[in-house]
This record gives sequence, structure tokens and C-alpha cells, in this order.
Amino acid sequence: MDLQILVATMNRTDISFANGMNLQTDALIINQTTEPVEEVRGKIGDNNVRMISYCERGLSRSRNRALENAEGDICFIVDEDIHFTDDSRKQIVSAHEKYSDYDVIAFVLDRNSPGREKKHASKPKKVGYLRSMKILSCEITFKRRPIVENAIRFNENFGTGSGKYASGEENIFLYNCLKKGLKILYLPICVASVTGQQSSWFSAWDKKLFYDKGALFYEMSHTFWFPLILQFAVHKYPRYRRNMSFFTALKTMIKGKKDYCDSQRS
Repeated sequence: MDLQILVATMNRTDISFANGMNLQTDALIINQTTEPVEEVRGKIGDNNVRMISYCERGLSRSRNRALENAEGDICFIVDEDIHFTDDSRKQIVSAHEKYSDYDVIAFVLDRNSPGREKKHASKPKKVGYLRSMKILSCEITFKRRPIVENAIRFNENFGTGSGKYASGEENIFLYNCLKKGLKILYLPICVASVTGQQSSWFSAWDKKLFYDKGALFYEMSHTFWFPLILQFAVHKYPRYRRNMSFFTALKTMIKGKKDYCDSQRS
């Protein structure tokens, strides 16, 4: 099975930045720019690298462009601030061969820089709807064929640069995988580390975050949006309680859901 890395980046004129990623396999780079850039093909070490540029914005749009142009049997979606372990290709391909019944496998990224810490389960876990909410986009590997055949894409209303809702595109993506009958597995195997700074979308536990979550939870499930909102308000209360009350957080998410609903009807 072939593994292909799908990289999202911006304002590049060449592929030299990928030298710092410690690529262990071929890569497809989607470069969002303000000025036209010709397609670039080259090598980083022994790995074939192709960069396609588009004059547009939005992380989800970049992910979708990558899906349109990907060629690998297995794909791993990442950002430019990823540094792969030396055995990452072997670990990912071996896992997909061993757990061949699973279409999507989430791995561990070392995110232990200040502000980006994350606890990981220590045992393999089958991923359902609730557990999928804990998975980040740059932890996701998948078999390309079932994703393409089921027309699963990233919702371009969500994600950094969308101009609408700042995050959650990976949650919607994974929910859609599960709705289509695809199987998801989590493995406690570290395959890369994050070298960048803090998240580009998260700034504070403010009303914008909760407003966006309301829209996100409704898009994830038109039926169970309220239980999703409620569990988030309860579970995250210790983190936001100094910024706002429980009921303010709840009302803000409900308003986000309502406004999103109205925008989809218009």
C-alpha cells in the first residue's frame, strides 16, 4: 500500500520548506496564494513531492483540493508544522495492513509545546461518534478509495480561513465517515510532532467559540445537536467558568445553531 502525505500551506513559491518535515514518503502540497504559481514537482530526499497552488483561502477548501488530487492508497492530512518520526511510514502502512477492516486510523501527534498539550488514550480504541470529537485533523489517516467513493469531503463553512466558523471541520468529516458506515480506529502510536505555535483558531473561551460550536454540533447531527451542546457545556465548564456562566454558554451555542439553521434555509 502506498502512503501519501497531504500538506496544507500558504504563500509558497517552491517546496523547500518541506525539508524540515522529515518526509518519509511521497507528498502532495496544496498551496493557497494570492498570486498564480505554476505547479511544482520535485524531490525531498527520495520522496516525490508535487505542489499545486490555488488563489483561494480556507483550510477545509485546501483539504478538499488535496482529496481531489490525491493518488495514494492511504492518505495522511497534515499542516506544514509537522515533523515525522523516522519510522512513520512503516508504522502507518503496517497499521492499515494489520487493521484492514478499518477505513480511517487516527494516530498520536506529540503536541507537548506550551498551550498545545493533549492527553491520549494508552490503548487502541474503536472510534464512535463521541470519541471522534477528540480527534484532530492532523491525526487522521485514511484509505482514499472509500472516502472518494462515498463522496466524503470537508465542510467549507468550517475551519481556519472559512470566514464563518473557526473550527470543527475534522469532527464533521469523521461524523460523515461514520454515517456512511466507515470504521474508525485510534492507535496510541506517535508518528509525528507539531513544531508550530499555538492553534491558529483558538484564542479564548469567548462567545464566538460557543457560537461556532452551536453551528458545528447541528451540522454534525440534526437529531442529537442539543445533547452535544449540553455535554460540551457541562464537560468544559471548569475551563470557561471564569469567562461566562453555564447558561450563557448554553444560550450562545443555541443561538449559533439557530443562525446556522436559518442560513442553510436561505
